[in-house]
Amino acid sequence: MKFLSSIILLTLFIVSCGGGGGSSNDDVITPPIPPTTTETLEDICSYYSWGLFCEFTHDGLNREFTVYIPQSYEEGTQVPLLFNFHGYGSSAYAQIGYGDFRDLSEQHNFIIVIPQGSLLQGTSHWNVKGWTSASTTDDIDFTSEMIDRISAEYSIDLTRVYATGMSNGGFMSYHLACNLSSRIAAIASVTGSMTPGTYNDCNPVHPTSIMQIHGINDSVVPYQGNAGMKPIPEVIEYWKNYNQCTSLAIGDFTSGSTSESHQNCLNDVSVELWVLNNFGHSWPETRRGDEINGAEVIWNFLSLYSTNGRIAD
Repeated sequence: MKFLSSIILLTLFIVSCGGGGGSSNDDVITPPIPPTTTETLEDICSYYSWGLFCEFTHDGLNREFTVYIPQSYEEGTQVPLLFNFHGYGSSAYAQIGYGDFRDLSEQHNFIIVIPQGSLLQGTSHWNVKGWTSASTTDDIDFTSEMIDRISAEYSIDLTRVYATGMSNGGFMSYHLACNLSSRIAAIASVTGSMTPGTYNDCNPVHPTSIMQIHGINDSVVPYQGNAGMKPIPEVIEYWKNYNQCTSLAIGDFTSGSTSESHQNCLNDVSVELWVLNNFGHSWPETRRGDEINGAEVIWNFLSLYSTNGRIAD
């Protein structure tokens, strides 16, 4: 395929430059077959410095997203797909600057999608109800259509589609776990939470692994929540109960930061909370001196799961 050959050449250049209650174990989630479309990625995408820049009209709006294809990708071999959502008022370009999964993509052979939010009163956002209730944007269907378009062109393992994001992007990841559950295997939120709207109307259809990374000093999305967002312990409790987890493992860092992992859940999924001491509203990076590399911790977690639960070793 000419388009595939071109993107492999592009990635070679990039690399050289360094640049409730859950379901039972017997329930098997079969992802929908992507619809046939006459408009291919080649029609809506163009090449730029570190990937494909794509745009198309969705629900009357011009929507944009970037796709990174690793050099390790081979046509015909199914690979996971990771969505990486930016924060409120941020951009896809900024998100890849700190939540950078490109090296991990090359090492572990998965495709990354970095979408761009639409504007709400002049500010980029993801519509997650609650404090974005003035928005009329359908970001759930936008995400579903991105899955359709990318999987029509590339070999995607549709049981291994993941979502992560920073702040509003973390809220969006939870929103997808609740509202696009049949297509989302697991999610990881960094400094995000669930709005009351997402929380109250959450309707997942399979046991779902959840990771939350949060700074205890976050003043933008407070750990203890507020009227517009649920407290983080409540969010974890929801998913622990939904997945019917019955055991807990605790980890400690030298700085006083902690991690907790709720295990022995349906389909061997897990729910993890990493609480970072003396840390605020930010994405953790070891290159900046933080305790963990957020991207690495997230991929090591997400990659263990499919829509049917933990992947056998």
